[in-house]
Amino acid sequence: MVCTAVTTICGIWLAYGEPPNLIMKANLYPHLGNAFFLRYCAPAAIASYLVIAWQLRGKLGGQRVNLDTMDVLDANVADVRFLQAARHGDVVTAVELVEDHAPVLMGRAEGVIGRLRNGGALGSALILEDVPESTRRQLLGHFVSEDLADGLDRHYVLDVAGQYEAALQAELAVDDVLASMARTRRRAQKVGAFALVPFITMLIVHGIDHNVPLFLASFAGFFAALPAIGRIPRMRRLALREAAIEYAEYYFLFPLFLSITLLTNAGFFDAMQGLIRHGIETMGHAHVGFIQFLGSTFLSAILDNNVVADFASRGLEGLDIKILQFFAMAQIAGYALGGCWTHIGCAQSVVAYAFIQRDLDAGYTPMQWIKEMTPVIIQILVLMAVLIYAEGALLEWF
Repeated sequence: MVCTAVTTICGIWLAYGEPPNLIMKANLYPHLGNAFFLRYCAPAAIASYLVIAWQLRGKLGGQRVNLDTMDVLDANVADVRFLQAARHGDVVTAVELVEDHAPVLMGRAEGVIGRLRNGGALGSALILEDVPESTRRQLLGHFVSEDLADGLDRHYVLDVAGQYEAALQAELAVDDVLASMARTRRRAQKVGAFALVPFITMLIVHGIDHNVPLFLASFAGFFAALPAIGRIPRMRRLALREAAIEYAEYYFLFPLFLSITLLTNAGFFDAMQGLIRHGIETMGHAHVGFIQFLGSTFLSAILDNNVVADFASRGLEGLDIKILQFFAMAQIAGYALGGCWTHIGCAQSVVAYAFIQRDLDAGYTPMQWIKEMTPVIIQILVLMAVLIYAEGALLEWF
């Protein structure tokens, strides 16, 4: 949930930080350049980050994770995932593994998952639920590697029995294989890091010439990184499959954007522009800006914030440039804040909520998400209100 708030709200400081930013930039081109985001949105992003950091410190301050006592697979999670992708062509969590192999656990899957969600290690959870040795080794082989299954199972048996020194010795062989995989992973990462060059280059080119499509940056980065795993066929197939899935997940937005285009052609947004102008005349810039911020926040909480951005930004066309930028800042802040308030407001919320339900608590509800998010949302809302009214005052004075 912290990651959701940070990436969504604090991502407003540049045009490329969040999809709604790009939608606003495209709809109101050429009035929202990079200078606009740095001037108007960066202060809001920095202030939001400080609020989130303060909340995090209050909840987790003083707590520590003892890395020396971590489970061997948790301590080497990056190498374990790399090994999964390289040898099995898939990356799964321990909970997903148990769910996929529930039939072979013969009624013990629920107990194992319960222990995993309470922080238990996979091997220990299997042993404590009396899963037969052959089944344990089969699952550990699927999770990491078949040639490590025996060593891992022996390590967990000794660990559960309280023979910690012997368990540590049994772990050494596993550590050697994971260390070897770590070298391969770091080598692939170094090659993959080169992908930043064409990616950033295409972003700069798009910033200079908007006729160059932005999606070319993503494609350039992806294909530049692909040689890093070119010699690992299963991982390469996994990367291509995951890329296709990620790309296809945005297809559901197409009918919504098409509807907005039809509304535009029908003159719907002309009435919205007239309403905004009337509001400016009767209430002033600051109040209208704050109302747009609140509206964007609540709409983004119940709808996808990308759609709300495409819808609401069209009502700003034709305004004076300074007023347009002020209202755009208010709307962008609202899209970000509302997007993480609920579990459906933005892509990050959807992913985080699914992770909590899958790996931590299957009974976690949307109301629990809202309840836990609301305190930080209210604090940031108050802070945004101060910034909006301050910007409104500057607009009146200058």
